[in-house]
Amino acid sequence: MSETTHDATVAVSAPAAPDEGLTARELAAKHGLTVSGARPTLIEYVRQLWDRRHFILAFSRAKLTAQYSQAKLGQLWQVATPLLNAAVYFFIFGLLLEADRGLPREVYIPFLVTGVFVFTFTQSSVMAGVRAISGNLGLVRALHFPRASLPISFALQQLQQLLFSMIVLFAVAVGFGHYPDLSWLLIVPVLVLQFCFNTGLALIMARAGAKTPDLAQLMPFVMRTWMYASGVMFSIPIFLEGKPQWIANVLQWNPAAIYMDLMRFALIDEYDSTYLPDHVWAAAGGWAVLFAIGGFVYFWKAEERYGRG
Repeated sequence: MSETTHDATVAVSAPAAPDEGLTARELAAKHGLTVSGARPTLIEYVRQLWDRRHFILAFSRAKLTAQYSQAKLGQLWQVATPLLNAAVYFFIFGLLLEADRGLPREVYIPFLVTGVFVFTFTQSSVMAGVRAISGNLGLVRALHFPRASLPISFALQQLQQLLFSMIVLFAVAVGFGHYPDLSWLLIVPVLVLQFCFNTGLALIMARAGAKTPDLAQLMPFVMRTWMYASGVMFSIPIFLEGKPQWIANVLQWNPAAIYMDLMRFALIDEYDSTYLPDHVWAAAGGWAVLFAIGGFVYFWKAEERYGRG
């Protein structure tokens, strides 16, 4: 473009830039640029996780191996820790406070050990989930991968630890006269449902812990309260006999109590269906589906914010 000046000379002006007037968003779209670390669609996110399934499994195994690498007894602490907890609870609740009321000794000890092992599975998954992102910021910031891999791998680590502990749990049950039968096959669906529930809860806590790291200091108190309210050391229907029925219903229908009671039902001969709430399997499946799907979607929605700030 040219124009004549007042002294009759011709001035040539620069042509307008082709991108002039475009916003930053329009400019990026024009040149095919995308946001770094942008959240993929939910289906694409699931596909990415599946592609990294070998990493998730290997990472969980590595964390499990390293957990007690500095201890002389090594992996034996996977079994010794919940057993020592059960021994302490038996002394305090079984002997001193008589929380075993209504249950003979050959039933109460497997009852208690089962409760401790199963609740520890959920407790450890929650505590690991809280620190899944905030405790691995170096990995999150250095590599691009679906962040849900971390809380899922931690929940898987706790499942593997429970499977080691189940050997001792079986020995305790047999030692008190509860021998394997067809009901023991129920252990498999109970563990699958509890793992789904724990994974969803770990995903929820991972997002919350990434935003508020101090949550890791609060959660031990929350988990301790949950443990006391879930019937780990006592039978809820027996211990609350004479109390308003709604209290027992609330405590029995909480997911931790449901998974413990189903495991006890599978392992202990005298622990029959009269100790279980109505529609217990539907409740166990409902809690698992609700938390697995809800927790996954809740975590995915904040995918692009993890490790920033």
